[in-house]
Amino acid sequence: MNYSQFLTWIDRRLKITGRLKNVAIIYLVFLMISVRKHSQQAAGEFSNSSKSRFSKFLKNHSTFAVVKLDELSKRQAKQFGKNIRFLADGQLQWKIGILIDATLQERSSLYPQNVQRFNHGQGFVIGHQWTNIVLFINDVVIPLPPIPFYTRSYCRKQKMEYKTEHEHVVKYIETLNLNNYIGSHKPEEVIVLADSGYDNKKIANAIEGKNWKFIIALKKKRSVKSKKQYAISPKSKDWSQVEQFFKNHRRVKWITVVLAKNSSSKKRTEYRIRQIIGYLRDVGIAQLICSEFKKRPKGRRKYLASNDLRALPRQILIAYRIRWEIEIFHKMTKMFLGFEDIAPKSFESVISHVHWVYCAYILLNSKPPGISDNIKSIAEKQKVIEQAIRKKEISSYIQVLSRIKGGDHLKIVLRKVLECPLGLQTTI
Repeated sequence: MNYSQFLTWIDRRLKITGRLKNVAIIYLVFLMISVRKHSQQAAGEFSNSSKSRFSKFLKNHSTFAVVKLDELSKRQAKQFGKNIRFLADGQLQWKIGILIDATLQERSSLYPQNVQRFNHGQGFVIGHQWTNIVLFINDVVIPLPPIPFYTRSYCRKQKMEYKTEHEHVVKYIETLNLNNYIGSHKPEEVIVLADSGYDNKKIANAIEGKNWKFIIALKKKRSVKSKKQYAISPKSKDWSQVEQFFKNHRRVKWITVVLAKNSSSKKRTEYRIRQIIGYLRDVGIAQLICSEFKKRPKGRRKYLASNDLRALPRQILIAYRIRWEIEIFHKMTKMFLGFEDIAPKSFESVISHVHWVYCAYILLNSKPPGISDNIKSIAEKQKVIEQAIRKKEISSYIQVLSRIKGGDHLKIVLRKVLECPLGLQTTI
């Protein structure tokens, strides 16, 4: 990889003009390399400048970061707009996946803005919550601008209207125009995948309103009804919790479904499922699925609902497994791109940092120049970028050495390098 070509490639992708161009590109390159911590202090050391340069950039230009992520998302999605394949190597009838899930950004205390304690199942976590909505096209995850969760106290201070996470998701779905991302498409080829945290009638109805299909995991207490019961009393009577509903329909036979594991091995996993056409309360007719591992019948059962009545039960299981891609996305951004490494008091700085992290993720998965198609992992791509930076440094040292009294000048440069714990310095 040639480092100068790499910077030019980023510049063309971002299309930034004006005084923010240099600092934005430097910060993106910094996020795209492997360091112990992607903090503002480390960014200053990386660029041989001050921490305040990036502090001011993040705090004062959060809207700019949101706009650039939206532009990058659309640009990458449009690359697949003319040749979108069916999901799961053609096993499914949908082409575009919309995955919804939330992740927590941990902080060390309640002192920063918009920080709250969240119950994460295994105890309370202090930090910020982000609801991520990503596109899954041609086996590629494309993050869209995420939804920050605002606490009641933060909304009062900022004079904002407080909304729940579900209300934010409903508004996001209603205003999301996929034509801006992939061009013209058939709405029935869009599938929305979400876990039980988004088992909400308003979310389901918002998806129905877009003529999209959904596969959503149901909570055990979700009210459902069979077609026969609905014909007798369609409104308020005879609704059952989905867990009890399937216990009441034990006569429905189990169907064995064999699916390949998500690894490259040839191993298979056997599930057994029950499928009933019924109704979701306040939503409408849907396929209701009860699934579990066949060899572990006492394990946890999963209840799914889909408004696509043409889909086979096997296809519903395959599609729901695609939802795991957003979990992998969360893991990659936290492990390699410093999603949780930001520590300012201002929430505007946090917003900027998160959006630039997602920009870095998109760029690393957009075939940067000098990185072959055989290199798939983010860690390997980061190593290639670091090698290009070091080659650029060596060239700059040779150039310094060629000056008059080059040895003295080189000593000054090397002293600055030794003072930088990252061991990486560059200028743009």
